[in-house]
Amino acid sequence: MAAASATPAVEARGWGWRYATRHAWAVREATFRIGAGERVLLLGASGSGKSTLLQGIAGVLGGADEGEQEGWLRVAGEPAAAARGVSGLVLQDPDSQAVLARVGDDVAFGCENLGVPREEIWPRVRHALDAVGLDVPLDRATGALSGGQKQRLALAGAVAMRPEVLLLDEPTANLDPAGVAEVRDAVGRALDATGATLVVIEHRIDVWLPLVDRVIVLAPGGGVVADGTPRDVLGVGASGSSTARDLADRTGSGAREAVHPTEGRALDVSAGDAVREAAEGDVVREAAVTGEDAVPRRARELAAAGVWVPGLPPAYPPPPTVPPGDVLLSARDLVVARVPGTPVAGPVGLDVRAGEVLGVVGPNGAGKSTLGLTLAGLLPADSGVVEAAPALAVGASPRRRRDGATPHPVTWSSRTLLTRIGAVLQDPEHQLLGRTVRDELEVGPRALGLPADRIAARVDELLERLRLAPLAAANPYTLSGGEKRRLTVAAALATRPRVLVLDEPTFGQDARTWAELVAIIARLRDGDGDDPPLAVVAVTHDAAVLEALHARRFAVGQVPA
Repeated sequence: MAAASATPAVEARGWGWRYATRHAWAVREATFRIGAGERVLLLGASGSGKSTLLQGIAGVLGGADEGEQEGWLRVAGEPAAAARGVSGLVLQDPDSQAVLARVGDDVAFGCENLGVPREEIWPRVRHALDAVGLDVPLDRATGALSGGQKQRLALAGAVAMRPEVLLLDEPTANLDPAGVAEVRDAVGRALDATGATLVVIEHRIDVWLPLVDRVIVLAPGGGVVADGTPRDVLGVGASGSSTARDLADRTGSGAREAVHPTEGRALDVSAGDAVREAAEGDVVREAAVTGEDAVPRRARELAAAGVWVPGLPPAYPPPPTVPPGDVLLSARDLVVARVPGTPVAGPVGLDVRAGEVLGVVGPNGAGKSTLGLTLAGLLPADSGVVEAAPALAVGASPRRRRDGATPHPVTWSSRTLLTRIGAVLQDPEHQLLGRTVRDELEVGPRALGLPADRIAARVDELLERLRLAPLAAANPYTLSGGEKRRLTVAAALATRPRVLVLDEPTFGQDARTWAELVAIIARLRDGDGDDPPLAVVAVTHDAAVLEALHARRFAVGQVPA
């Protein structure tokens, strides 16, 4: 770790930012000081402003025409906007950081902008790619990488610049379990070699606890609700493997104090009101222990606010009470490809059934997302077939043809797909169309020609169910990553499809919204009111969501050589 410096690496004093298109502040009253060489895990509920704060530190939020700032934010003693190059930022969406067509050129781009001598750039590029475990040729097209590979690419670009402050926004969210550990270890090696300061956002915190020495928790309404060592804030040590009873045994001192964002007074974060509300709402499921005090109230308070606390998993929905129903979609001898003639996975044979969640799993680059897009009728099969059962295909209108219904979803018109197969892509921004959140939810129902009163009722219901009502008038692009994910799920549900294909559905969710989203998927699986059970395909690295939904797993492997 770097030697202590009188000038902090990052310092915020009452800092806040409000986007030009929003009435509410994205983040507010952030006050903290991060010393050079510290390794900080930044936590908070979805929508608490974590990503905005990281972008503010990196100096990329823009000027007065893009938003309004209050307080001040400094990096290495300079205003953050004037200290660009000191920080290296890996965004929540890795697609938004791929700027060049080839892998090697993309990793070298930042170094070139910083004026690194040419003879140093390519050794840095190769070292960075090795460090993050991205084993692809330097001339590989960036557009041909999987979502997880793009995350490694973005991280390699930041590591190659050797910044003083490394800023990571959920860098392992789309990685397979082996990749998560590899990237965490790669970050650790980079920090050891450079002495850089680390600020990392990650909802799933266990993997980062061995690497960080401090935790800062942002409050949803503004301010810092907790700040200290992992043991002080969460009741856990560096291993992060505590059970609820271990948490209680390890926690000694009383509650820490934080400045309340609006009243300017000390806030006791061990107070039990939020915990009791969470318990009444069945949001937090405590580990099996005896006695109310077995779990530290401070940790339960944070869990109730949405922070993932080791030993306090969120509630799982009840298991399905009836077996899976009819097959709605089938794949036979299916080989899938993003680029025709360049297969990435298969041959695949599977059935998608009503009343069941099919979990598509496998390592990064195995072709899981491509399989999901093919099942959803958005990509043609490279070979083999995807066929809809008569119950799903009846009345389907093919594209550019007038010879009646067809069982092959890729031939269906967009209107036909809307009511039969809904898809949520891995990158939420790739399917945003509306100017506001409400507009986004109205796109599908309007395309179906539904009357205005039915559209309004359906949209209002989805806004409430997915905790988006306060954001109804917001520009979708200004939402947090977790909020965008919930919006795209809601938009897919707005047309009431019979099959729902979800790619990383729980990406960016805090503990509370994760539990709520999983509960919604469970209700869709089982049927909700007059709505029949849905068939759900979930492409994910989140083993917990598949366990919670009692999913049948289908492992995707590479195409045989």
